[in-house]
Amino acid sequence: MQNKSVSRIFGLDCVRALAITLVILSHCSFLLFPGETSLFLDSVRLMGAIGVDLFFVLSGYLIGGILLKQLIDKKTSWSFFLNFWKRRWFRTLPNYFLVLILNILLFLIIGHSLPKDIFLYYLFFQNFAWKHPNFFTEAWSLSVEEYAYLLLPIIFYIGMIINKKWKATKFFLWVTISTIVALALIKLEYFFNNEVSSYKDWSTSFRKVVIYRLDSIYYGFLAAYCVKLYPEFISRNKKGFLVFGLCLFAVLHIFIYMFNLLPQNNMFFYTFFYLQLICISLIALFPNFIELKSQTPFKSIVLFVSTRSYAMYLVNYSLILLSLQRVFDLEETSVLSKVGLLFFFLGICIIISNLIYVYFEKPILKYRDTKFPR
Repeated sequence: MQNKSVSRIFGLDCVRALAITLVILSHCSFLLFPGETSLFLDSVRLMGAIGVDLFFVLSGYLIGGILLKQLIDKKTSWSFFLNFWKRRWFRTLPNYFLVLILNILLFLIIGHSLPKDIFLYYLFFQNFAWKHPNFFTEAWSLSVEEYAYLLLPIIFYIGMIINKKWKATKFFLWVTISTIVALALIKLEYFFNNEVSSYKDWSTSFRKVVIYRLDSIYYGFLAAYCVKLYPEFISRNKKGFLVFGLCLFAVLHIFIYMFNLLPQNNMFFYTFFYLQLICISLIALFPNFIELKSQTPFKSIVLFVSTRSYAMYLVNYSLILLSLQRVFDLEETSVLSKVGLLFFFLGICIIISNLIYVYFEKPILKYRDTKFPR
C-alpha cells in the first residue's frame, strides 16, 4: 500500500474508516453504559464485531488481489512470494510489536501478572486453536490475518511447483474454495466437541480463534477474483449487490432476534452459517465502495481516519479504554463525567494513533516501499 494519497482508492479508505468507526463506537458504549445491557446496546456492541469482520474481508480483498495478479503475471518463484511476505510483515508487524510492548510495560507498571505464555504473542500463536488470553485482546484478529497471509500463498507456491501450466485464475479460484471447504471441516471438530453457555463464551472459543476464522479472509480473496474477472458485470449490478448485502445483513439479524437464536441453543447455525453470511453481506457492499468518488468535503477526514485506523485499532481498547476503567469507577460516575471521559477517550485515541502513524508507521512503510518494491 502506497502512502501517497494520489495512489489510494478512496472507496477502500471509506471501508477502513467505517470499520474502525464501528469498533470505536462499540467501545464507547462501555464508557457511557458500563455494566448495562439492552437490545440497543447489544446492537451497538455487535457493530464492533462487524467492524472487525469488515477489516477481515477488506484485507482479504486487497491481499487476494495482489496474489492473483502475481499468479497471472507468472511471478511464482520463491523470491516473489518472499517479497510479498516481507511487504506484509513491514505493514503489520512493527505496529503490532510496538503496542504489544506498551501493553507489557503497562501491566508491569500497574503490578498485574502477565500471561505465563506471553512469548506466544510474538509468534501470533496465543489463540491458534484455543481461547485468547485476557491480555492485549485486539491481538486475536492480527493472529488470524498473519496465518491467513501464510497459508494460501504457501499453497499457491507449492501448487505452481507441481504444475506450472495451471491457468492462474482457475488455480486461484479452486485453491481458495478448497481451502474454505477444508476449514469448514475443521469446524466440525468444534461443533461436536464444545458446548457454550453464552454469546461471549462462543466468541472467545470460536469467533476469536485462528483456525476457525481464516476463511473470513479468504472470502475477500473470492471477491478479488470476481472483481478481476467480471468487472463490467459487477459495476453494472452494483446497486443490486448493495440491496442484497443490506437485506442479507438485516434479515439475518431479524431472524436471530425473532427466533432467539443464541450460540448455546443453536450451535450449528453459529458455527457454520452466521459469520460466513456476515462476510458475504459485507462483501456485497464492496462494488459500491470501490466506485466512490473522492470529490467530497469529507475526503480529508476519511483519509485521516483510514491511514490511522490500524494504529487506532491496536491502542483504543487495551491501552486506553481499560486504563480508564481501572482509574475510574464508571458505574458510580455521573453522566456529565462520563461524557467528559468519552471525549477524552476519543481525543487520546486520535492523538496516540496519529503519533504512531506519523513518526513510526509511515517511515517504516516508506522504507519498505524503497527496500521491497511491489
